[in-house]
Amino acid sequence: MVPEEVSGESGLVVALVSGSHFINHMYLVILPPILTVLTGSFAVGLGALGVAMGVQSLVNTACLLPYGYLSDTRSRTLVLAACLGLGTLGVAIVAAAPSFAWLVVGQAVVGLGVAAHHPVHFPLLSDATPESYRGRAFSVHGFAGSLGFAAAPAVITGVLAAGYSWRVALGLLAGVGAVYGLLATLALHFLVDGSVTRPALVEGDTPAAGASGAGAADAGAADRARAALSSFRERVGELTDSPAIVALAALALVSSTAAWGVTSYAAVFLENGYGVSQSVANLALTGMFVASAVMILVGGTLADVVAPGPVMVASYALVALVVGVLASGILPALAAVGAVVLIGGVRSPSAPARSTLADRISGRADLGQNFAAITVGIMLGSAVAPTVFGVVIERAGYRTAFLLIAAIALLALGLTVWVLRRYGATFAGSEGMATPGDD
Repeated sequence: MVPEEVSGESGLVVALVSGSHFINHMYLVILPPILTVLTGSFAVGLGALGVAMGVQSLVNTACLLPYGYLSDTRSRTLVLAACLGLGTLGVAIVAAAPSFAWLVVGQAVVGLGVAAHHPVHFPLLSDATPESYRGRAFSVHGFAGSLGFAAAPAVITGVLAAGYSWRVALGLLAGVGAVYGLLATLALHFLVDGSVTRPALVEGDTPAAGASGAGAADAGAADRARAALSSFRERVGELTDSPAIVALAALALVSSTAAWGVTSYAAVFLENGYGVSQSVANLALTGMFVASAVMILVGGTLADVVAPGPVMVASYALVALVVGVLASGILPALAAVGAVVLIGGVRSPSAPARSTLADRISGRADLGQNFAAITVGIMLGSAVAPTVFGVVIERAGYRTAFLLIAAIALLALGLTVWVLRRYGATFAGSEGMATPGDD
């Protein structure tokens, strides 16, 4: 039976946001399953394709704080619609790309869309769910995202196996996203309370009393634009007054670099380093995300019931160990496939634990910007990893690249221990602070 505290509208918001997470994560991994195919289609190397993936992440990163501001001060329904609409358009452009340059353009548009998903998802989840279940709400959200990661390589592999091109596969993903985006936007607009979807507007949004006529309307619009820009600058500046959020963002950068290194190149490492077929390698990638989906639920429950810190420490330690063994090249091919799947299971519990820490030290008015700041770290990692590791693979080989990934996971472990020691009192002292309805 669903507990009364999380039934009704809370359940609907979790479902809608989780579905959006599924779609956005599909869009984030449309290239890794077909890197080998794309090198032939566009006559480019892994380094160039790494740059294409990095462009998506850089655009994504640049838009995160503006989307966080809009999520905190304007309509979250509108932000979600932009997220799903632009992401879908970008995938469609990639699917139809006549040249490598157009593929890069499509990736940039994908980044412009998916940039909005964390800044709008986490505030919606946090305002719609009670604190005692928020870690589990975050883990359901993460579960759906992991399934989205898993779905993309599975769908692409199935379409290719059926004799169709990668363009048809990406077009199918874009079609699914377009339908879901329309339905989710309508549901959020008509079925969810405005206190969740429309946070308080910033001062200056209402024209001054007595203003009338086109000139007054233009002046009012200019005043609102100036006020909004000033408010955005102030909110970005406030991030420096929250060193714990900055520390979590730095941790997200390091851990994301390791995670996206594996995500981007695990399939081609299995193909070219272990002699696994493309279809089996893509299925291993799918298995990695399925394992991630299952274990992220465990991570969310442990974050609520035990504590977020130990979950994060154990997760990063196991990632470093398993990636290091995979990089050694000593595994049989079947065991290497299993190691890739295992990486997904051991890395995912850290995400809801980190989100729980961020939520504890956030008020209601800064949720979007705080999660946007942490997502800046995540997306900078996803921008750096494909480009850097693609170049390392071309110059030094797969084993060197994956040993570097293992070392970065160890760095994430060390940084986690430091963050918990440095800001542990802040996280503990803020527990219970961020409850729905607080200003």
